[in-house]
Amino acid sequence: MLTSLSIRNVVLIEALDLEFGAALSVLTGETGAGKSILLDSLGLALGARADSGLVRNGEAQASVTATFDPPSTGHRASALLIDNGIELEPGEPLIIRRMVKADGGSRAFVNDQSCSAALLRELGGSLVEIHGQHDDRGLLNARGHRALLDAYGRCESRGVAAAHGAWRKAAATLAEARESVDSAARDRDYLAHAVEELTSFAPEPGEEATLAQERATMQKGARLADDLTAVSDCLTGSNGGLAQLRQAARRLDRIASEEPLLTAVLEALDRAVVEAGEAEDRLAEAGDALSFDPARLDNMETRLFDLRGLARKHQVQPDDLAALRDEMADRLAAIEGGEEHIAALQSKVAQEAAHYRAAAQALSNARTAAAGRLDAAVAAELAPLKLDAARFRTVVAPLDEGQWTGQGMDRVEFEISTNTGAPFAPLTKIASGGELSRFILALKVALAEQGGADTLIFDEIDRGVGGAVASAIGDRLARLAQANQILVVTHSPQVAARGAGHLLIAKSSDGTVTRTGVHALDVAERREEIARMLSGAEITAEARAQAERLLETV
Repeated sequence: MLTSLSIRNVVLIEALDLEFGAALSVLTGETGAGKSILLDSLGLALGARADSGLVRNGEAQASVTATFDPPSTGHRASALLIDNGIELEPGEPLIIRRMVKADGGSRAFVNDQSCSAALLRELGGSLVEIHGQHDDRGLLNARGHRALLDAYGRCESRGVAAAHGAWRKAAATLAEARESVDSAARDRDYLAHAVEELTSFAPEPGEEATLAQERATMQKGARLADDLTAVSDCLTGSNGGLAQLRQAARRLDRIASEEPLLTAVLEALDRAVVEAGEAEDRLAEAGDALSFDPARLDNMETRLFDLRGLARKHQVQPDDLAALRDEMADRLAAIEGGEEHIAALQSKVAQEAAHYRAAAQALSNARTAAAGRLDAAVAAELAPLKLDAARFRTVVAPLDEGQWTGQGMDRVEFEISTNTGAPFAPLTKIASGGELSRFILALKVALAEQGGADTLIFDEIDRGVGGAVASAIGDRLARLAQANQILVVTHSPQVAARGAGHLLIAKSSDGTVTRTGVHALDVAERREEIARMLSGAEITAEARAQAERLLETV
């Protein structure tokens, strides 16, 4: 709720600090005292248009600071603060400040963090509803009527939201499948040819690297073939080095026993024969590895070039050709089985749509029943508020299918007829500000605690009425104040007497400067003010006695 309001240099208000309590607070004062300035100041803090005309004459800027109790976790104001990166410490009050310069510029702050005027308007709308001559918030906003009716009738929409989500998901899946099949069908001939070509070629992952390595090895063998043959002839031929070594070793072996000095020579020759033999074996292995087959090399190069050509054709890497073949085969199969798949998805969409319609129709029926109860509840409040000829109805009308949402398939709007025989029209079409405010009061009483801001402000709701009607207004305001903070600007003593708190707005002048001030009244001062409201400029003993009776009866 609103706990305090500080105003600096707004029109006739030089400096004003007000504190507000829970329940019903009344603001009274003579005509022209500045009650509208007070509401304009609060409206400025709540995001109304910043008008440089509000700045007190001779001052550079005006400012208004409104302080609220910390909003609860589930309150719409809390969600707005979180969404806009504004954090409140646990238990920290919510402080909204607005500054307007004489040159027309303005700035807005929430707990000393700069914010936009748009955020301020949305935040202010979640905290305070102001009902008056030119109000366009709260119950006058038709976009909120459906939620208010649902809360009043306890119409549960979560099942409808889930059904709507399932329906939309199934429809999206069907649309994607249709697009996929249509796209694939346009490429049928291309896909068939590509799949046949790739299947016939049978590419394998890693094949390019294997072919390239084997090709490089065979090319190297081709270059080394002549040298390897010459080396083999030198080493292993009939007159080759190995044969000569073996022959020399045999001859030396026959004479080595005759001369000890030859033993070391024979041992060296034996080692040379062994090493030459190993060299012969290694040369044979290298020859086998580097064997050059012109036909095989030609086939290998053809396969490698064709593999790379296919990859370029399909704009993929050679190793991805096998996966591409499988993907294209799946797309081709989807064309052949597409109609069956589409039919299954269409059946799913129809099933989910039927489920949604059933849930939405049940919700619509619940809304229609709740609308009848709400209409009766509001009707019961109209006559005591001097709205005898007025009629109220809650319109629950079907929306076009394209407008169906997770909240159902209904449009909900509150409508009224203020005179016998007059057509029904939206609430905003009421010409009289006082009449509108009384209608809002009747709705608020009927809706009780079903949503809306925590603080309600009624501006001259009792305009043009008195006696029993004013008493009825005061009674209903007091009932609303049991669950909400209510502030009312009133000219009615019957309404003023119902307040738990009473603020007097008065204008004073020292001959040079005119100022508006606000004073919280005690019990004696309240009696005197209510007596003034009863009798006018001259307060009589009878007016004081009547004021006393009004205060005693509440």
